[in-house]
Amino acid sequence: MKIKSIELFKVPPRWLFLKMTTDTGIEGWGEPVIEGRADSVAAAVRELSEYLIGKDPGRIEDMFNVLYRAGFYRGGPILMSAISGIEEAMWDIKGKNLGVPVYDLLGGACHDKMKVYCWIGGDKPFKPEDVLQEATEKYNQGYRAIKMNGVPDVTWMENYKQIDETVARVAAIREKFGTEMDIALDFHGRVHKPLAFTLMKELEPYRLMFVEEPVLCENEEIFPQLRSQFSTPIATGERNYTRWGFKSMLTKGGVDFIQPDPCHCGGILETKKIAAMAEAFDVGLAPHCPLGPIALAVALQIDFCTYNAVIQEQSLGIHYNQGSDLLDYLKDPSCFIYKNGYVDLLTKPGLGIEVNEEKIKEAAQKGHNWKNPVWRDVTGTVLEW
Repeated sequence: MKIKSIELFKVPPRWLFLKMTTDTGIEGWGEPVIEGRADSVAAAVRELSEYLIGKDPGRIEDMFNVLYRAGFYRGGPILMSAISGIEEAMWDIKGKNLGVPVYDLLGGACHDKMKVYCWIGGDKPFKPEDVLQEATEKYNQGYRAIKMNGVPDVTWMENYKQIDETVARVAAIREKFGTEMDIALDFHGRVHKPLAFTLMKELEPYRLMFVEEPVLCENEEIFPQLRSQFSTPIATGERNYTRWGFKSMLTKGGVDFIQPDPCHCGGILETKKIAAMAEAFDVGLAPHCPLGPIALAVALQIDFCTYNAVIQEQSLGIHYNQGSDLLDYLKDPSCFIYKNGYVDLLTKPGLGIEVNEEKIKEAAQKGHNWKNPVWRDVTGTVLEW
């Protein structure tokens, strides 16, 4: 069996899908995209395709090393996302060819179901009653874990009004649901060191599931400082790539849950290797996944066969999904039905989903040009988004 062709489909709201077809007719799907840089990743995929056409799609480890090591320069979001989508499609083909889900090829399932969480709130501050209403809606839908942005656009200096507003939103949910709802707060890398310490201190009484990206990952020396002072678990990793991007972070000991994104960090096998390395440091896996249905299927295939996988992000109803949503490109959306906050094993071969190619091709005619907003403070200085 040889790789015959690779096609790309840029579809709303902000996704890029990859279809790999073999000379035997088996097709595999991947999701190679950096949010806001879809065209750049597409160009990288096309460039890498020269190494792939006519080659055996089953030689996944070898393919990764060719695409990663055969170029003198390596790593980074564009290249690794391109490799990730290619690698995911190869696993999809391998599973379909052998008639088994991908997790059966990676040691078999060790979880019968996986806990999921959903987003509430957007990028701008919401009143406590607003987030409480959204959290109540999610609870009634069966979710038992939610995540929201902790702060809006913030500067270097502490703003106690914003601190009080952040605490009030968390307090409203905790006071209503007690321990029946897990709450995570995403700082989104917007917060600088001084504010991060104050927020972590003020939020500690509310027993958060974790604080995500309390500071940017390039400031990784701050993570152990935060962890040594506060009991709230820390999660990060969506902007780290490959095992080498996590090595220093894990050895320094400032992270409790790593969040590699399989569509950015190198694909399914690379995420599995990152998770195994994290397990050796007693660190849990909570894959990043605010993307489309292929990305979610990929993440779940890893979760099901990974001992230290604890919870899965997913994008159904997320505020980024304008015009299209997670289930729109699937023939059978029921595979992602959440029951009491969990999703069951995907049992179909490969990635376990069947995409609606007709809908994908139709949507690709429209495409998208999604970019995250550019925020500035009152002085005109660009802020972290």
